[in-house]
Amino acid sequence: MAEDLLLASHRLRLLPQKAVWIESLRALLVSDIHLGKSETFQHYGLPIPSQVNDGTLQRLAALCTQHQPNSLWILGDLFHSAEGLTEAVMDSWLKFLAQTQVTAYLILGNHDRRLQAILSQLSIECFVEAVEAEGLLFSHEPLPLSDLPNLCGHTHPCLRLAMGCDRLRLPCFHWQARQNRLTLPSFGEFTGGYDIDLTPGDVAYVIAEETVTAFEG
Repeated sequence: MAEDLLLASHRLRLLPQKAVWIESLRALLVSDIHLGKSETFQHYGLPIPSQVNDGTLQRLAALCTQHQPNSLWILGDLFHSAEGLTEAVMDSWLKFLAQTQVTAYLILGNHDRRLQAILSQLSIECFVEAVEAEGLLFSHEPLPLSDLPNLCGHTHPCLRLAMGCDRLRLPCFHWQARQNRLTLPSFGEFTGGYDIDLTPGDVAYVIAEETVTAFEG
């Protein structure tokens, strides 16, 4: 079950698949996919399996099939590193585009900025700076306080929950009202996360299995 958030007259649907669907823009948003992270570890001699890329792209393809977006916005770090940008990784990405026929836009993140020359060959339109889209501001890193709601990634937010003796650490969408900012969780399966603290006005939209649940600061 998804949760809705109204920003700048747009209804954002926060999906348990760690993506945002904006019906008014026919846009699907994800962040921090980090394709090629396994291959980066392999480059340095660590035997990490490569199947994680296929699983990540299959999940993204399923979302494209379900929502039929006109545009796919990746809020940074589509790829993990130059060492991980192998021929197999690039082929997987191109096969995903051929399968979905989606138009992909990438706000370059700290991991893929130096790959810009290569990415131009992979059917992606890249942006170095934040992009305004009908009253919303897309970026990779969180921006300073803006008049426009800022949708970003980069920090891979997670919330720790304590219930009796049980402890959970779950990915979340992090809405910070004072900063006018929504931070998306990392979409990639092999990315880790950063624990957030909720302050008054904050909401963590926590993802657990197929459900998004709001926890207020």
